[in-house]
Amino acid sequence: MTSTAITVPDAVRTVPLILTACLTAAVIPLSIAGPAVVVPSIKQALGGSTAELTWLINAYILTYGSATLAAGSLADTYGRKRTWLVGMLLFALVTMAIPFMPSVLWIDLLRLTQGLAAAAAFAGAMAALTQEFDGHARTRAFSLIGTTFGAGAAFGPFLAGLLTDKLGWQWVFLLPALLAVLAVFLVARYARETRDPLASGLDWPGAISFTAGLALLIFGVVLAPGKGWGHVTVLASLASAVALLCAFVLIELRRERPMLDLSLFANARFVGVQVLAVAPAYAYIVLLVILPARFIGVEGESALSAGRMMIALSGPLLIVPFIAGQLARWINVGTLSALGLLIAAMGLAWLGQSLSSETVGRYLAMAVIGIGIGLPWGVMDGLAVSVVPKERAGMAAGIFNAVRLAGDGIALATVGAMLSARMLSGLRTAAADGRSGGAQDGDLVAASNWLAMSDMGQALAHLPTAGKALLLEVYEAALLWQLQMLAAAAAATAVVIFLLMGRAGSR
Repeated sequence: MTSTAITVPDAVRTVPLILTACLTAAVIPLSIAGPAVVVPSIKQALGGSTAELTWLINAYILTYGSATLAAGSLADTYGRKRTWLVGMLLFALVTMAIPFMPSVLWIDLLRLTQGLAAAAAFAGAMAALTQEFDGHARTRAFSLIGTTFGAGAAFGPFLAGLLTDKLGWQWVFLLPALLAVLAVFLVARYARETRDPLASGLDWPGAISFTAGLALLIFGVVLAPGKGWGHVTVLASLASAVALLCAFVLIELRRERPMLDLSLFANARFVGVQVLAVAPAYAYIVLLVILPARFIGVEGESALSAGRMMIALSGPLLIVPFIAGQLARWINVGTLSALGLLIAAMGLAWLGQSLSSETVGRYLAMAVIGIGIGLPWGVMDGLAVSVVPKERAGMAAGIFNAVRLAGDGIALATVGAMLSARMLSGLRTAAADGRSGGAQDGDLVAASNWLAMSDMGQALAHLPTAGKALLLEVYEAALLWQLQMLAAAAAATAVVIFLLMGRAGSR
């Protein structure tokens, strides 16, 4: 490891460095959870089709998820501070430009660039921080990162609602941009430059094949709910993704110094970390989109009120990840993570039964989910970089975040597709029973797509003779079924994590 001269004493430098990494970690979930709340406000201001509005969320996830492995390798090769600094600066500039765009399509395009910048910033930050700490000190530092990431998720919806209500939806982007500007100055002042001394340059064939393959995979899955899984564009995207990812494997097997060391997949702990990366997508992240949309579009709450209600779900992530980091000193991290996922599964099942009642029970269920997911959240970032040699921390952070963000994108698209299909099935059953007022199948399809986005007004516009009561009945039944599926997925993942990592000695 090489480093530049440091003008600030280490004891003074490390605390601001952790705070800067926390600031970086905070703006990334703000850029996922915040826009999910303000989609209705953006639609009212700029219009936009269903697809364009959906890509307000998915565009960021697509590029962030697909570029993180390449960003991590870039950090190891060309410098962790440099990658962090450039990524944060680009993130600030792009995010600041978003509110001034004339259409949703332009915002979608900038969100793609914003995701690339976030990938570079976060991969650089995690790799840089890994060089500063070892052992339990590293676990504690990364638990603070997890807590901050949780804080961004916890207050993202509420803050987005508050900013929209008081200042306008534009500030949901302007505030993270200003925080990113602050982070740029702090990185320049306190971070030191390090890189992998054995790096011989970026593995460009590997980087291009993996990034393009994963991007096409996410793109195909995201596109499928609207166009159908048999659509030529979806099939072409998925087939191209498989071909590129297979090419990536062949490329890496032939490289003396691969971007991703595939031999690591023989290590149960490494595999367990990647499985753990996906778990929050189904147990938590999808709820950051589904629930605010429901509160606003179905229950008629304001963006501010919806954000306030979401604190019940995300609030525990302010505290639990830090507690998990402390517990990891005595409890095996695999066991701790599996326990958390089982708790989250119970909360999801409870939420399915209590969501429509609008009583305190649903908020308690949301809190149980937050507590459960907070346990693995507090240890998984540190765990991700502890399963490889310190010099390759960028690679470890990159593959972990690639899997995590790809999981988020695929989970959001899959859940959207499942909800839409379930709602369409319910509407077709109602139509067969003569309850839809003679609606055509095309109207049923359009209504199911809007219902999956919790937009009751647009769904009623396509089925005016069906009535709100029928649409609500179909919507509630589909959402209950979906939450039960998510609970089952969380419980199954808990078992897999315990089998892979829940052994003594794998702390």
